[in-house]
Amino acid sequence: MFWPMFQLTLAFLGVAVLGVLGVRVGVEARRFARAVAASSERIGAAAETLERSAAPLVARGGAVHRTFGRASGRDGDGE
Repeated sequence: MFWPMFQLTLAFLGVAVLGVLGVRVGVEARRFARAVAASSERIGAAAETLERSAAPLVARGGAVHRTFGRASGRDGDGE
C-alpha cells in the first residue's frame, strides 16, 4: 500500500509543479505582450514624427528639382 500512495503523491507533485510553471509562463507572456505593445506605440509615434519632419524637406526637394532639373536639360527620366 505504500508504493501506490507514494506514486500518487509524486504524480500530484508533478502536476502541481507543471501548473505553477504554466502560470509563470502565462504571466511572462502577458508581460511580454505589454512590452511589445508599448514598443509598437513608441515606433508609431517616432514614425509620425519622422513623417512630419520630412514633409518640408520633400516639398523643398520637389521645388529644387522643378527649378534646377529643367534648367540643366534633365527631366529626371534618366535620358
